[in-house]
Amino acid sequence: MILDKKSPVFFCGIGGSGMMPLALILAAHGFNVSGSDRAYDISTEGGDSLEKFQILQNAGIALFPQNGTGITTKTELLIVSSAIEESIPDVQKAQEKNIPIQKRADILSELFHLSDCSIGISGTSGKTTVTGMIATILQALELNPTVVNGGCIKNIEQNKNNNGSLLVGDNHYFVAEMDESDGSIDLFTPDIALLNNIALDHTSLAQLKTHFQRFIDSAHRACVLNWDNENVRALKRPEHALTYGINNEDADFNACNLKPRPDGIDFEVNGLTVHLKVPGHHNVSNALAALCVGRLLKLDLKKTIQSLELFTGIKRRLETLGISQNNVTVIDDFGHNPDKIAVSLATLKEFDGRLIIMFQPHGFAPLRLMGREMADVFAHFLDEDDILCIPEVYYAGGTVDRSVTSKDFVEMMQAKGKKQSHWFQTRKEIAPFIKEHMKSEDRVVVMGARDDTLTLFAKEFL
Repeated sequence: MILDKKSPVFFCGIGGSGMMPLALILAAHGFNVSGSDRAYDISTEGGDSLEKFQILQNAGIALFPQNGTGITTKTELLIVSSAIEESIPDVQKAQEKNIPIQKRADILSELFHLSDCSIGISGTSGKTTVTGMIATILQALELNPTVVNGGCIKNIEQNKNNNGSLLVGDNHYFVAEMDESDGSIDLFTPDIALLNNIALDHTSLAQLKTHFQRFIDSAHRACVLNWDNENVRALKRPEHALTYGINNEDADFNACNLKPRPDGIDFEVNGLTVHLKVPGHHNVSNALAALCVGRLLKLDLKKTIQSLELFTGIKRRLETLGISQNNVTVIDDFGHNPDKIAVSLATLKEFDGRLIIMFQPHGFAPLRLMGREMADVFAHFLDEDDILCIPEVYYAGGTVDRSVTSKDFVEMMQAKGKKQSHWFQTRKEIAPFIKEHMKSEDRVVVMGARDDTLTLFAKEFL
Protein backbone atom coordinates (compact mmCIF):
# COMPACT_ATOMS: atom_id res chain seq x y z
CA MET A 1 0.00 0.00 0.00
CA ILE A 2 1.34 3.45 -0.86
CA LEU A 3 0.43 5.07 2.46
CA ASP A 4 1.08 4.55 6.14
CA LYS A 5 -1.54 4.43 8.85
CA LYS A 6 -1.28 8.15 9.60
CA SER A 7 -1.97 9.13 6.00
CA PRO A 8 -5.56 10.33 5.41
CA VAL A 9 -7.39 8.09 2.92
CA PHE A 10 -10.78 9.04 1.47
CA PHE A 11 -13.46 6.66 0.13
CA CYS A 12 -15.80 8.05 -2.54
CA GLY A 13 -18.97 5.94 -2.38
CA ILE A 14 -18.10 4.63 1.08
CA GLY A 15 -21.57 3.19 1.68
CA GLY A 16 -21.30 0.70 -1.19
CA SER A 17 -21.59 -3.01 -0.38
CA GLY A 18 -17.94 -3.55 -1.29
CA MET A 19 -16.56 -0.23 -0.11
CA MET A 20 -18.01 -0.18 3.42
CA PRO A 21 -16.39 -3.37 4.77
CA LEU A 22 -13.01 -2.40 3.30
CA ALA A 23 -13.24 1.06 4.90
CA LEU A 24 -14.17 -0.49 8.25
CA ILE A 25 -11.28 -2.96 8.09
CA LEU A 26 -8.77 -0.19 7.33
CA ALA A 27 -10.22 1.89 10.18
CA ALA A 28 -9.99 -1.11 12.54
CA HIS A 29 -6.30 -1.44 11.64
CA GLY A 30 -5.68 2.18 12.57
CA PHE A 31 -5.84 3.93 9.20
CA ASN A 32 -7.13 7.50 9.00
CA VAL A 33 -10.33 6.93 6.98
CA SER A 34 -13.03 9.33 5.82
CA GLY A 35 -15.49 9.28 2.95
CA SER A 36 -18.58 10.43 1.10
CA ASP A 37 -21.62 8.80 -0.45
CA ARG A 38 -24.52 10.01 -2.57
CA ALA A 39 -26.94 7.98 -0.42
CA TYR A 40 -25.59 9.74 2.69
CA ASP A 41 -26.41 13.11 1.14
CA ILE A 42 -29.96 11.97 0.46
CA SER A 43 -30.40 10.47 3.94
CA THR A 44 -29.23 13.63 5.71
CA GLU A 45 -31.70 15.70 3.70
CA GLY A 46 -34.41 13.70 5.44
CA GLY A 47 -32.90 14.37 8.86
CA ASP A 48 -31.90 10.79 9.61
CA SER A 49 -28.72 9.00 8.58
CA LEU A 50 -29.14 5.46 7.40
CA GLU A 51 -27.95 2.81 9.86
CA LYS A 52 -24.85 1.95 7.85
CA PHE A 53 -23.62 5.52 7.92
CA GLN A 54 -24.02 5.59 11.69
CA ILE A 55 -21.86 2.45 11.88
CA LEU A 56 -19.18 4.15 9.80
CA GLN A 57 -19.24 7.19 12.07
CA ASN A 58 -19.11 4.99 15.18
CA ALA A 59 -15.91 3.49 13.77
CA GLY A 60 -14.35 6.96 13.75
CA ILE A 61 -14.87 7.55 10.02
CA ALA A 62 -15.78 11.13 9.16
CA LEU A 63 -18.46 11.52 6.47
CA PHE A 64 -18.70 14.42 4.04
CA PRO A 65 -21.12 15.51 1.31
CA GLN A 66 -20.13 14.12 -2.08
CA ASN A 67 -19.24 17.58 -3.36
CA GLY A 68 -15.46 17.59 -3.06
CA THR A 69 -15.27 19.26 0.36
CA GLY A 70 -13.88 16.10 1.98
CA ILE A 71 -10.80 16.17 -0.26
CA THR A 72 -8.09 18.38 1.24
CA THR A 73 -4.36 18.95 0.80
CA LYS A 74 -3.81 16.38 3.56
CA THR A 75 -5.63 13.62 1.66
CA GLU A 76 -3.02 11.18 0.35
CA LEU A 77 -5.22 8.66 -1.45
CA LEU A 78 -8.73 8.59 -2.94
CA ILE A 79 -10.31 5.15 -3.15
CA VAL A 80 -13.19 4.70 -5.59
CA SER A 81 -15.38 1.83 -6.75
CA SER A 82 -15.73 0.91 -10.41
CA ALA A 83 -19.12 2.65 -10.44
CA ILE A 84 -17.70 6.10 -9.65
CA GLU A 85 -17.45 8.38 -12.68
CA GLU A 86 -14.86 11.11 -13.26
CA SER A 87 -17.61 13.73 -13.18
CA ILE A 88 -18.02 13.21 -9.40
CA PRO A 89 -16.70 16.34 -7.56
CA ASP A 90 -14.54 14.23 -5.22
CA VAL A 91 -12.70 12.74 -8.19
CA GLN A 92 -12.32 16.09 -9.90
CA LYS A 93 -10.92 17.65 -6.72
CA ALA A 94 -8.41 14.82 -6.29
CA GLN A 95 -7.29 15.23 -9.89
CA GLU A 96 -6.86 18.97 -9.42
CA LYS A 97 -4.68 18.38 -6.36
CA ASN A 98 -2.74 15.49 -7.99
CA ILE A 99 -3.91 13.10 -5.27
CA PRO A 100 -3.45 9.43 -6.28
CA ILE A 101 -6.68 7.59 -7.09
CA GLN A 102 -6.99 3.81 -6.69
CA LYS A 103 -9.85 1.40 -7.21
CA ARG A 104 -11.29 -0.45 -4.22
CA ALA A 105 -10.22 -3.74 -5.74
CA ASP A 106 -6.56 -2.65 -5.88
CA ILE A 107 -6.51 -2.02 -2.13
CA LEU A 108 -8.49 -5.16 -1.32
CA SER A 109 -6.21 -7.35 -3.45
CA GLU A 110 -3.13 -6.01 -1.69
CA LEU A 111 -4.56 -6.82 1.75
CA PHE A 112 -5.87 -10.16 0.46
CA HIS A 113 -2.48 -11.31 -0.83
CA LEU A 114 -0.70 -10.41 2.40
CA SER A 115 -2.55 -13.21 4.22
CA ASP A 116 -1.22 -16.73 4.77
CA CYS A 117 -4.32 -18.36 3.27
CA SER A 118 -6.44 -16.30 0.87
CA ILE A 119 -9.86 -17.68 -0.12
CA GLY A 120 -11.63 -15.99 -3.04
CA ILE A 121 -15.36 -16.59 -3.60
CA SER A 122 -16.64 -16.00 -7.14
CA GLY A 123 -19.62 -16.68 -9.39
CA THR A 124 -22.52 -14.72 -10.78
CA SER A 125 -24.83 -15.85 -7.96
CA GLY A 126 -24.49 -17.09 -4.40
CA LYS A 127 -21.03 -15.76 -3.60
CA THR A 128 -22.21 -13.49 -0.77
CA THR A 129 -24.02 -16.42 0.87
CA VAL A 130 -21.07 -18.78 0.45
CA THR A 131 -18.73 -16.15 1.90
CA GLY A 132 -21.11 -15.83 4.86
CA MET A 133 -21.20 -19.61 5.34
CA ILE A 134 -17.40 -19.89 5.31
CA ALA A 135 -17.12 -16.94 7.70
CA THR A 136 -19.58 -18.64 10.06
CA ILE A 137 -17.62 -21.90 9.97
CA LEU A 138 -14.22 -20.30 10.58
CA GLN A 139 -15.54 -18.05 13.35
CA ALA A 140 -17.35 -20.92 15.11
CA LEU A 141 -14.15 -22.99 15.01
CA GLU A 142 -12.27 -20.01 16.54
CA LEU A 143 -9.93 -19.62 13.57
CA ASN A 144 -10.17 -15.80 13.70
CA PRO A 145 -10.66 -15.06 9.98
CA THR A 146 -10.67 -11.71 8.24
CA VAL A 147 -13.76 -11.54 6.01
CA VAL A 148 -14.91 -8.95 3.48
CA ASN A 149 -18.41 -9.67 2.22
CA GLY A 150 -20.89 -7.94 -0.07
CA GLY A 151 -23.82 -8.44 2.30
CA CYS A 152 -24.67 -8.54 5.99
CA ILE A 153 -24.28 -11.98 7.60
CA LYS A 154 -27.23 -12.22 9.99
CA ASN A 155 -25.55 -14.49 12.54
CA ILE A 156 -22.34 -12.44 12.75
CA GLU A 157 -22.55 -10.20 15.79
CA GLN A 158 -23.80 -6.79 14.71
CA ASN A 159 -23.00 -3.81 16.85
CA LYS A 160 -22.40 -0.10 16.58
CA ASN A 161 -19.18 -0.72 14.62
CA ASN A 162 -20.18 -3.68 12.45
CA ASN A 163 -23.15 -4.31 10.19
CA GLY A 164 -22.27 -7.98 9.77
CA SER A 165 -20.49 -7.62 6.43
CA LEU A 166 -17.00 -8.10 7.83
CA LEU A 167 -14.83 -9.80 10.39
CA VAL A 168 -11.51 -8.30 11.44
CA GLY A 169 -9.24 -11.18 12.31
CA ASP A 170 -5.57 -12.01 12.11
CA ASN A 171 -3.47 -12.35 8.97
CA HIS A 172 -3.90 -16.10 8.49
CA TYR A 173 -7.30 -16.67 6.82
CA PHE A 174 -8.64 -13.92 4.52
CA VAL A 175 -11.99 -14.65 2.86
CA ALA A 176 -13.30 -12.20 0.27
CA GLU A 177 -16.05 -12.00 -2.33
CA MET A 178 -14.71 -11.36 -5.84
CA ASP A 179 -16.35 -9.02 -8.38
CA GLU A 180 -16.51 -10.14 -11.98
CA SER A 181 -18.80 -7.32 -13.13
CA ASP A 182 -15.95 -4.82 -13.56
CA GLY A 183 -13.20 -7.32 -14.34
CA SER A 184 -11.45 -6.65 -11.02
CA ILE A 185 -11.48 -10.39 -10.31
CA ASP A 186 -8.40 -10.50 -12.56
CA LEU A 187 -6.40 -8.77 -9.81
CA PHE A 188 -6.71 -11.76 -7.48
CA THR A 189 -4.61 -14.92 -7.30
CA PRO A 190 -6.01 -16.74 -4.25
CA ASP A 191 -4.72 -19.80 -2.48
CA ILE A 192 -8.22 -21.29 -2.81
CA ALA A 193 -10.46 -20.14 -5.68
CA LEU A 194 -14.16 -21.00 -5.48
CA LEU A 195 -16.53 -20.72 -8.45
CA ASN A 196 -20.26 -21.14 -7.75
CA ASN A 197 -21.72 -20.73 -11.21
CA ILE A 198 -21.65 -18.76 -14.46
CA ALA A 199 -24.81 -17.13 -15.80
CA LEU A 200 -25.76 -13.98 -17.68
CA ASP A 201 -25.02 -10.94 -15.51
CA HIS A 202 -23.45 -7.53 -16.24
CA THR A 203 -21.54 -8.73 -19.33
CA SER A 204 -21.48 -11.48 -21.97
CA LEU A 205 -21.06 -15.14 -21.08
CA ALA A 206 -17.90 -15.28 -23.21
CA GLN A 207 -16.27 -12.51 -21.18
CA LEU A 208 -17.41 -14.07 -17.91
CA LYS A 209 -15.94 -17.43 -18.85
CA THR A 210 -12.61 -15.77 -19.67
CA HIS A 211 -12.49 -14.04 -16.26
CA PHE A 212 -13.48 -17.16 -14.33
CA GLN A 213 -11.10 -19.48 -16.21
CA ARG A 214 -8.19 -17.20 -15.38
CA PHE A 215 -9.35 -17.00 -11.77
CA ILE A 216 -9.49 -20.74 -11.13
CA ASP A 217 -6.24 -21.29 -13.05
CA SER A 218 -4.51 -18.78 -10.77
CA ALA A 219 -5.29 -20.65 -7.54
CA HIS A 220 -2.06 -21.52 -5.72
CA ARG A 221 -3.44 -24.51 -3.78
CA ALA A 222 -6.78 -25.64 -5.16
CA CYS A 223 -10.10 -24.56 -6.65
CA VAL A 224 -13.70 -25.50 -5.84
CA LEU A 225 -16.19 -25.89 -8.70
CA ASN A 226 -19.96 -26.32 -8.92
CA TRP A 227 -20.26 -29.43 -11.07
CA ASP A 228 -24.02 -28.92 -11.52
CA ASN A 229 -23.46 -25.75 -13.54
CA GLU A 230 -23.12 -26.38 -17.26
CA ASN A 231 -21.04 -23.27 -17.91
CA VAL A 232 -18.61 -24.17 -15.13
CA ARG A 233 -18.21 -27.70 -16.48
CA ALA A 234 -17.43 -26.20 -19.90
CA LEU A 235 -14.28 -24.56 -18.52
CA LYS A 236 -10.95 -26.34 -18.57
CA ARG A 237 -10.77 -28.12 -15.22
CA PRO A 238 -7.53 -27.53 -13.29
CA GLU A 239 -5.85 -30.62 -11.87
CA HIS A 240 -6.26 -29.38 -8.30
CA ALA A 241 -10.07 -28.99 -8.48
CA LEU A 242 -12.59 -30.18 -5.90
CA THR A 243 -16.15 -30.43 -7.22
CA TYR A 244 -19.62 -30.46 -5.66
CA GLY A 245 -23.16 -31.09 -6.83
CA ILE A 246 -26.69 -32.17 -5.92
CA ASN A 247 -27.56 -35.76 -6.85
CA ASN A 248 -24.41 -35.65 -8.97
CA GLU A 249 -22.32 -38.78 -8.58
CA ASP A 250 -19.55 -37.24 -10.69
CA ALA A 251 -18.94 -34.61 -8.00
CA ASP A 252 -16.49 -35.06 -5.12
CA PHE A 253 -19.08 -33.69 -2.65
CA ASN A 254 -22.57 -34.95 -3.49
CA ALA A 255 -25.75 -33.89 -1.63
CA CYS A 256 -28.72 -36.26 -1.61
CA ASN A 257 -32.04 -36.83 0.17
CA LEU A 258 -33.02 -33.16 0.16
CA LYS A 259 -35.99 -32.34 2.41
CA PRO A 260 -37.25 -28.74 2.16
CA ARG A 261 -38.71 -27.03 5.24
CA PRO A 262 -40.44 -23.63 5.39
CA ASP A 263 -37.54 -22.30 7.47
CA GLY A 264 -34.69 -24.23 5.84
CA ILE A 265 -33.70 -27.46 4.16
CA ASP A 266 -32.09 -30.76 5.19
CA PHE A 267 -29.76 -32.92 3.13
CA GLU A 268 -27.17 -35.65 3.42
CA VAL A 269 -23.51 -35.52 2.40
CA ASN A 270 -20.86 -38.18 2.99
CA GLY A 271 -23.25 -40.06 5.28
CA LEU A 272 -23.93 -37.05 7.52
CA THR A 273 -27.15 -35.01 7.75
CA VAL A 274 -27.05 -31.23 7.46
CA HIS A 275 -29.88 -29.06 8.84
CA LEU A 276 -29.64 -25.68 7.11
CA LYS A 277 -31.50 -22.68 8.55
CA VAL A 278 -31.88 -21.17 5.06
CA PRO A 279 -34.29 -22.60 2.44
CA GLY A 280 -33.86 -23.66 -1.14
CA HIS A 281 -31.90 -26.08 -3.30
CA HIS A 282 -29.53 -23.25 -4.19
CA ASN A 283 -28.51 -22.99 -0.55
CA VAL A 284 -27.71 -26.70 -0.50
CA SER A 285 -25.34 -25.94 -3.37
CA ASN A 286 -23.91 -22.98 -1.44
CA ALA A 287 -23.43 -25.17 1.62
CA LEU A 288 -21.57 -27.81 -0.40
CA ALA A 289 -19.21 -25.12 -1.66
CA ALA A 290 -18.45 -24.07 1.92
CA LEU A 291 -17.93 -27.68 3.00
CA CYS A 292 -15.45 -28.15 0.14
CA VAL A 293 -13.41 -25.24 1.47
CA GLY A 294 -13.49 -26.89 4.89
CA ARG A 295 -12.12 -30.10 3.33
CA LEU A 296 -9.27 -28.17 1.67
CA LEU A 297 -8.44 -26.55 5.03
CA LYS A 298 -8.38 -30.06 6.56
CA LEU A 299 -11.21 -29.24 9.00
CA ASP A 300 -13.16 -32.07 10.64
CA LEU A 301 -16.31 -32.59 8.54
CA LYS A 302 -18.65 -33.20 11.47
CA LYS A 303 -17.48 -30.05 13.27
CA THR A 304 -17.65 -28.11 10.02
CA ILE A 305 -21.28 -29.16 9.53
CA GLN A 306 -22.17 -28.24 13.12
CA SER A 307 -20.62 -24.80 12.54
CA LEU A 308 -22.38 -24.38 9.18
CA GLU A 309 -25.74 -25.05 10.85
CA LEU A 310 -25.26 -21.82 12.83
CA PHE A 311 -25.61 -19.81 9.61
CA THR A 312 -28.94 -17.96 9.51
CA GLY A 313 -28.60 -16.20 6.17
CA ILE A 314 -27.70 -12.92 4.51
CA LYS A 315 -29.89 -9.86 4.82
CA ARG A 316 -32.03 -9.31 1.73
CA ARG A 317 -31.56 -12.89 0.50
CA LEU A 318 -35.15 -14.18 0.73
CA GLU A 319 -35.24 -12.61 4.18
CA THR A 320 -38.60 -12.91 5.91
CA LEU A 321 -39.17 -9.56 7.63
CA GLY A 322 -42.30 -10.70 9.40
CA ILE A 323 -45.97 -11.60 9.13
CA SER A 324 -48.59 -8.88 9.19
CA GLN A 325 -51.77 -8.87 11.29
CA ASN A 326 -53.79 -10.28 8.38
CA ASN A 327 -51.30 -13.16 7.95
CA VAL A 328 -49.41 -11.74 4.96
CA THR A 329 -45.72 -12.70 4.91
CA VAL A 330 -43.35 -9.91 3.83
CA ILE A 331 -40.08 -10.97 2.23
CA ASP A 332 -37.07 -8.83 1.23
CA ASP A 333 -34.90 -10.18 -1.60
CA PHE A 334 -31.81 -9.17 -3.57
CA GLY A 335 -32.85 -10.91 -6.80
CA HIS A 336 -31.89 -8.72 -9.75
CA ASN A 337 -30.52 -10.91 -12.57
CA PRO A 338 -32.12 -13.93 -14.30
CA ASP A 339 -30.23 -16.52 -12.24
CA LYS A 340 -30.88 -14.90 -8.84
CA ILE A 341 -34.54 -14.25 -9.64
CA ALA A 342 -34.97 -17.86 -10.77
CA VAL A 343 -33.57 -19.43 -7.59
CA SER A 344 -35.64 -17.09 -5.41
CA LEU A 345 -38.87 -17.85 -7.27
CA ALA A 346 -38.13 -21.59 -7.36
CA THR A 347 -37.68 -21.58 -3.59
CA LEU A 348 -40.84 -19.53 -3.01
CA LYS A 349 -42.85 -21.85 -5.25
CA GLU A 350 -41.94 -24.87 -3.10
CA PHE A 351 -44.62 -23.66 -0.67
CA ASP A 352 -48.23 -22.49 -0.97
CA GLY A 353 -49.33 -18.88 -1.08
CA ARG A 354 -49.92 -16.34 -3.81
CA LEU A 355 -46.98 -14.07 -4.66
CA ILE A 356 -47.26 -10.30 -4.97
CA ILE A 357 -43.87 -9.11 -6.18
CA MET A 358 -42.54 -5.58 -6.38
CA PHE A 359 -39.49 -5.86 -8.63
CA GLN A 360 -37.39 -2.74 -9.16
CA PRO A 361 -34.82 -3.12 -11.97
CA HIS A 362 -31.44 -2.05 -10.60
CA GLY A 363 -30.15 -0.12 -13.61
CA PHE A 364 -30.91 0.85 -17.20
CA ALA A 365 -27.85 -0.96 -18.59
CA PRO A 366 -28.71 -4.29 -16.90
CA LEU A 367 -32.30 -3.96 -18.12
CA ARG A 368 -31.08 -3.52 -21.70
CA LEU A 369 -28.70 -6.47 -21.36
CA MET A 370 -30.91 -8.92 -19.45
CA GLY A 371 -34.48 -7.64 -19.73
CA ARG A 372 -35.77 -10.41 -22.00
CA GLU A 373 -34.11 -13.12 -19.93
CA MET A 374 -35.57 -11.69 -16.70
CA ALA A 375 -39.01 -11.54 -18.31
CA ASP A 376 -38.64 -15.19 -19.34
CA VAL A 377 -37.88 -16.16 -15.73
CA PHE A 378 -40.85 -14.30 -14.27
CA ALA A 379 -43.15 -15.69 -16.97
CA HIS A 380 -41.97 -19.24 -16.23
CA PHE A 381 -42.53 -19.13 -12.46
CA LEU A 382 -45.50 -16.79 -11.92
CA ASP A 383 -48.96 -18.32 -11.88
CA GLU A 384 -52.09 -16.68 -13.23
CA ASP A 385 -53.11 -15.23 -9.87
CA ASP A 386 -49.64 -13.94 -8.92
CA ILE A 387 -49.13 -10.18 -9.24
CA LEU A 388 -46.01 -8.39 -10.50
CA CYS A 389 -45.54 -4.66 -9.84
CA ILE A 390 -42.74 -2.79 -11.62
CA PRO A 391 -41.72 0.81 -10.82
CA GLU A 392 -39.31 2.79 -12.95
CA VAL A 393 -35.69 1.65 -13.05
CA TYR A 394 -33.46 2.60 -10.11
CA TYR A 395 -31.23 5.47 -11.25
CA ALA A 396 -28.25 6.52 -9.15
CA GLY A 397 -27.12 9.33 -11.44
CA GLY A 398 -24.43 9.57 -14.07
CA THR A 399 -24.45 9.17 -17.83
CA VAL A 400 -26.44 6.18 -19.01
CA ASP A 401 -28.57 5.13 -21.98
CA ARG A 402 -32.18 5.18 -20.73
CA SER A 403 -33.82 3.98 -23.94
CA VAL A 404 -35.20 0.78 -22.36
CA THR A 405 -37.51 1.38 -19.40
CA SER A 406 -39.62 -0.53 -16.89
CA LYS A 407 -42.66 0.17 -19.03
CA ASP A 408 -40.98 -1.79 -21.85
CA PHE A 409 -40.37 -4.63 -19.40
CA VAL A 410 -44.04 -4.77 -18.38
CA GLU A 411 -45.04 -4.84 -22.04
CA MET A 412 -42.74 -7.87 -22.48
CA MET A 413 -44.46 -9.59 -19.55
CA GLN A 414 -47.95 -8.89 -20.89
CA ALA A 415 -46.93 -10.15 -24.33
CA LYS A 416 -46.04 -13.42 -22.57
CA GLY A 417 -49.59 -13.65 -21.23
CA LYS A 418 -48.87 -12.32 -17.74
CA LYS A 419 -51.76 -9.85 -17.52
CA GLN A 420 -51.19 -9.33 -13.79
CA SER A 421 -48.02 -7.35 -14.58
CA HIS A 422 -48.37 -3.66 -13.77
CA TRP A 423 -46.19 -0.62 -14.46
CA PHE A 424 -46.05 2.33 -12.04
CA GLN A 425 -44.43 5.65 -12.78
CA THR A 426 -43.34 6.02 -9.15
CA ARG A 427 -42.81 3.51 -6.36
CA LYS A 428 -45.11 5.49 -4.07
CA GLU A 429 -48.08 4.29 -6.13
CA ILE A 430 -47.26 0.62 -5.50
CA ALA A 431 -47.80 0.39 -1.73
CA PRO A 432 -51.51 1.35 -1.82
CA PHE A 433 -52.04 -0.90 -4.86
CA ILE A 434 -50.58 -3.91 -3.05
CA LYS A 435 -52.46 -3.16 0.16
CA GLU A 436 -55.68 -2.98 -1.80
CA HIS A 437 -55.13 -6.34 -3.52
CA MET A 438 -53.40 -8.49 -0.89
CA LYS A 439 -55.29 -11.20 0.95
CA SER A 440 -54.62 -13.49 3.90
CA GLU A 441 -51.87 -16.08 3.22
CA ASP A 442 -50.31 -13.94 0.45
CA ARG A 443 -46.55 -13.41 0.31
CA VAL A 444 -45.40 -9.89 -0.57
CA VAL A 445 -41.86 -9.93 -1.99
CA VAL A 446 -39.82 -6.76 -2.48
CA MET A 447 -37.08 -7.61 -4.98
CA GLY A 448 -34.16 -5.60 -6.35
CA ALA A 449 -30.60 -4.42 -5.79
CA ARG A 450 -28.46 -1.31 -5.18
CA ASP A 451 -31.26 0.76 -3.61
CA ASP A 452 -30.86 0.96 0.18
CA THR A 453 -34.47 2.06 0.63
CA LEU A 454 -36.00 -1.17 -0.66
CA THR A 455 -35.92 -2.74 2.82
CA LEU A 456 -37.65 0.31 4.29
CA PHE A 457 -40.28 0.01 1.58
CA ALA A 458 -40.83 -3.66 2.46
CA LYS A 459 -41.17 -2.90 6.15
CA GLU A 460 -44.05 -0.52 5.42
CA PHE A 461 -46.29 -3.55 4.82
CA LEU A 462 -45.79 -4.78 8.38
